[in-house]
Order: sequence, then structure tokens, then C-alpha cells
Amino acid sequence: MTDKANLRSGYTTGACAAAAAKGALLALLTEQPQREVRIRLPRGEQVAFPLHTCEAGRASVIKDAGDDPDVTDKAEICACVCWSDKPGVTFVRGVGVGLVTKNGLPVPVGEPAINPAPRRLIQDTLMEVLEEFEPPKPGLVVEISVPRGEELARKTFNPRLGIVGGISILGTTGIVVPYSTSAWLASVVQGIDVAAAQGIRHLVLTVGARGERLARELLKLPEEVFVQIGPFFGDAIRHCGKAGIEKVTLVAMIGKLAKFAAGQESVHSTAAQQDFVFLARLAIAAGASHEIIAKIKSANTAQEVADLIGEHGPKPFFDLLCQEAWNFGRTLVPTAELEIILMANDGMVLAGSPKR
Repeated sequence: MTDKANLRSGYTTGACAAAAAKGALLALLTEQPQREVRIRLPRGEQVAFPLHTCEAGRASVIKDAGDDPDVTDKAEICACVCWSDKPGVTFVRGVGVGLVTKNGLPVPVGEPAINPAPRRLIQDTLMEVLEEFEPPKPGLVVEISVPRGEELARKTFNPRLGIVGGISILGTTGIVVPYSTSAWLASVVQGIDVAAAQGIRHLVLTVGARGERLARELLKLPEEVFVQIGPFFGDAIRHCGKAGIEKVTLVAMIGKLAKFAAGQESVHSTAAQQDFVFLARLAIAAGASHEIIAKIKSANTAQEVADLIGEHGPKPFFDLLCQEAWNFGRTLVPTAELEIILMANDGMVLAGSPKR
């Protein structure tokens, strides 16, 4: 098990881009390459970044994500800065930074995928530099690029979100907390928002890629309606209601769905434990024998319970489980139609509520 207390934090792509932009601007103003720059993060911390490359108007930083398994760890984040007659900072998309092509994201269509918080950080960082100099023109053009960004983006949700050609420049605090779920949850929320902005009113929520594949084979719906929500059952279902989704179909296997049915919004293994007493109560209500009930109470996993019920019954157990998940889900999204589908590992539907 990972000891999170001893893990090292790192820096976001947004913080690295701001540092690279500062290095590029300082080199442009002083005509001297910089070896290191310090920037002020949104919460006020002053942080030093070594520059990987630096010359007049150009610099780069190698991202250090700390001990977080971030796909952009060790990526080169580059900035090119030049003067502009237009006041303020204008952002330009460089190689490896995504282009926004769908509504529903915090950045308008046609803009580089540099989120609002990193934009503010880059702008504030550059304006702070210019307070010490007399710039020859009132504005700056900043191009952010990531040489391997298009390759890295294939490992993210960007293609599904309509961000093409590269990664997004992200980060609200500038700090990457190892194994933090905040960025993961943010991508789930964005997925729902993008779908809603395209006029989609029925979403199918699955835990991950395998669950989505099985759900697509079952439901025969367009790719755009599927959103992978990870363990964030409660947050995702609730946000569907806020986004105006009219029908939500949750497709899951028993390991995650049993936790949700027991009233747990997050079904991550670190946040929720399997409630075998709850499962035993459902078995009693379904008419299970004393022997089956005892085995459920002493089971190690929900899958063990599913295998036991699958072999010995009673099969109404699965219907009751879906009904309990539906009952809890309705408290989170009372304005939308809700459908629960319990699926076996092989893709077979075990039960559903409303009853399939």
C-alpha cells in the first residue's frame, strides 16, 4: 500500500508554463539567458524552477509531478514570448497543446486548451516582471508548446472532450498532490458538461474503459453519450442533474454498485468499504437460506457474493440491489430519469432498476 504521508508533491503544467514564460521574458528583456526563475503560485508560495532551455524570448521547464503518476511528468513545457501592440497577454497555441473544439469547457471553442487559472497565473507572472522594466510595446503574445503533447494527450480524456492535437495546460493551485482525486473528478465533470453543451440529454455512466466497452455493446448508443466516472458515483450523478441531463443510466458491476447501493457516494477502495451486513439484509429480503446468508456475512468481496448468488440463488437479490442503488441515486438527481444496470464481468445483465 502507498504511504501517502511520505509522497513528494510536484507542479502543474500551468505552473511550469508560467515559469517558462517568465524565463523567456526575462531573457528577452535582459538579453541574458536565465538559469532559474521564481514565481508566485496562486496561494502565495514563492517557488523556484530550474530552466531546461533559455534564450531571448524562449524558455522551457521539465515538469516534475513529484510522486504522482501523472502522464505529463517529465514533459518539456515551452514558452515563446514576443511583443504586441495589443495591450495585455494574448495566448497562442503551440505544438502539443490542445485546441478546444467543443462547447462546455472553461475555454471557448477555437482557443488553446490553457485553462483560466493557468492563464491568470501566466499573465500575473509576466505583468510582475514588466513592473520592473519599460516594455517597448503595451502587450505580449505568449505561445505555450509541449513537444510530446499530442502523444501524451492520447492517454488522457482530451480526445473525448473535443480537445484535439495535444494536452491541456491545467492546475488551479500550481501544486500536484500525489494521488489526489481533484483532477480526476474535474475531468469527469468536464465530460458531463461537454456532453450537455452538445445537446445530449441521455448519458450512460460507467466506471472505466472496460465497463464502457461492455455497456456500448449492450446499449448500442453513440460514443458521445458515454462518460467514464471512476469512483465518483455521487458527484457524477448529482452533476448530471445540474447540467440538465434528462436521463442517466448507470452501468456498473457489483463491486462498485453494492457500495453505492449501501449509500456511499464515492466507491473508491480508500473511501468506502463493502458493507456485507447490508448485502446480507438484501439476501434475507430476497428469501435466501440461512447458509447463504452466513456465507455472505463472511465473504471477502462483493464478487464472491455475486458468484454465490449466481450459483445458489436467490436471483431476486440482484433486483433488490439495483432497487436500493436506484433509491439512493434518486436522492442525488430527483429531476432526471434514472436507470441502474448491474452487469456481470462477462457483460451479461444481472438486473436493472427500473426492472429491465
